[in-house]
Amino acid sequence: MPGKPILEIENLFHTYMKGTPMEHEALKGTSMVISEGECIAIIGHTGSGKSTLIQHFNGLIRPDSGKVIVDGVDLSKKRIDIKALRRKVGLVFQNPEDQIFEKLIGDDVAYGPFKLGLPLKEVRERVKWAMDMVGLNFEVMKDRQTFALSGGQKRKVALAGILALQPKILVLDEPTAGLDPRSRNELLDKIKYLNKMENLTVIFVSHNMEEVAYLADRVYVMANGSDVLSGTPEEIFTDKEKLQDYQIGTPETVQILYRLKDMGYNVDIAAFTISEAANEIIKVLANGKGENHGE
Repeated sequence: MPGKPILEIENLFHTYMKGTPMEHEALKGTSMVISEGECIAIIGHTGSGKSTLIQHFNGLIRPDSGKVIVDGVDLSKKRIDIKALRRKVGLVFQNPEDQIFEKLIGDDVAYGPFKLGLPLKEVRERVKWAMDMVGLNFEVMKDRQTFALSGGQKRKVALAGILALQPKILVLDEPTAGLDPRSRNELLDKIKYLNKMENLTVIFVSHNMEEVAYLADRVYVMANGSDVLSGTPEEIFTDKEKLQDYQIGTPETVQILYRLKDMGYNVDIAAFTISEAANEIIKVLANGKGENHGE
């Protein structure tokens, strides 16, 4: 169950290239509260401010105005312990090449724990655990060269490198981009396990509404640099008017259910998981339009 607030954003503003002809206000008064143990999705169109927002969470970008409070530490203060913050908040970039430093997979995943000054035995244990978590067999993959990996494998290595630090908050930018369907599903299951069983707070940015529906406890919708909507996936995906207002995509299951609803079938739009949607469709096929209406 979610606990106390671990991340609080209050009226956050950020402007790129301030005072130049290229000035761009990326965040305009964004606010949100995320509790320990939650899994939060941040969605919105390209340019809505999502990536700028999450880079505030581990101090890569500091607030122009407003507050970002991480586990009680106010990042708007001038003097904060950035190293301690980044041990607490692990950020996995959309482009994995941005955070792979070493030639061998095992060395790269071990990079962060070594920087923490941990003993070799603990570093090895953390590397093995982190690689197993993302679906990379430790014995088989630890001596593979990173430059020869596929894009999906590099994404797994980048994630393993962050998990090896054992952060309290895991922040993911498009976590399954570049993965094949099987690897994607495996990784989503691992993230869900870490969130639900290890109580790791997870925040992820995604354009994939299926993974939002599968993972998220709550969803924040960003538009034009502000948070414009928040709620559970059920609340977001069943509000047809808001979906249209903010041009929010929906899982394919929701699209199918809406089409059935528009055709006159009495289906539950909130049944958007694959198994629930399948049951709704089976009811339609079994009962027909008339019986679904109770006729």
